[in-house]
Amino acid sequence: MRFRPWPKPEPYRDTTRKRAAFKRKQRLEQQALPLFAEMIAAGQHSVDEEMARRHIWWDERERVQRAARAARWRKARAQLFALPDVLRCRVRNLWRTCPYPADPTCLLDLLHQIAVGRVDPRHPPWVFDGKLTARTTPNPANFDEAFRQIGQRKVGGGPKTTSADEFLFCGNLGSGILFLRTRVRLNDPHESFYTSSNHRLRDSHVGRSGHWIDLEVRGDCTDDELELIRCLAQEADTRPVVVRRVAKLTAATEKVEP
Repeated sequence: MRFRPWPKPEPYRDTTRKRAAFKRKQRLEQQALPLFAEMIAAGQHSVDEEMARRHIWWDERERVQRAARAARWRKARAQLFALPDVLRCRVRNLWRTCPYPADPTCLLDLLHQIAVGRVDPRHPPWVFDGKLTARTTPNPANFDEAFRQIGQRKVGGGPKTTSADEFLFCGNLGSGILFLRTRVRLNDPHESFYTSSNHRLRDSHVGRSGHWIDLEVRGDCTDDELELIRCLAQEADTRPVVVRRVAKLTAATEKVEP
């Protein structure tokens, strides 16, 4: 039977912090009714008396809580052994693997849920028996139908260069999940280097030779799917699109291809 042991009982700890808190409590009680402050102070007991009272109360409280917890365990065990043999074995197996704390109150609640029919011992709610199926789009009509944007950031840029947008997409055409990263690149890679800084700030000369889309594909896909990605991306943008496979998503025991 899975259970959580009760902490070992310890005597009450008398600390300066507890004494200061008790004095503050008495002061606030007096300040709440300033006209009756002297009367309230006369009815208050000293800190030493309060600490002595707590020592006695602490031991009694420990005994009461331990007795109440033991009574709940006895009640839970009585209900458990009152079940038929087959159901009792099944409930005990559930109790060993369930996510509930190892507390008698939780065991009593589990037995109650089984008794009223809210929990099926053969199919507990914390065990998923369904079959997971990946969401795929084998025949997408356009790029937005096949892939969903999951990220965007600015890359590059600086005092003498122009930053570019980088987009991240994900989707599944049937062979597995794919991650696509797109960047806009210049047809002339040296264009931003040769353009003067004042022109570059106004963005009047950068990109005058044109741009092209660099699309990186990460994941397992066939050559036909790679060509489909290129066609969908080209239909979605007027600039030339170059698609290249970067890496495959393989099992953890295998190496990732460069």
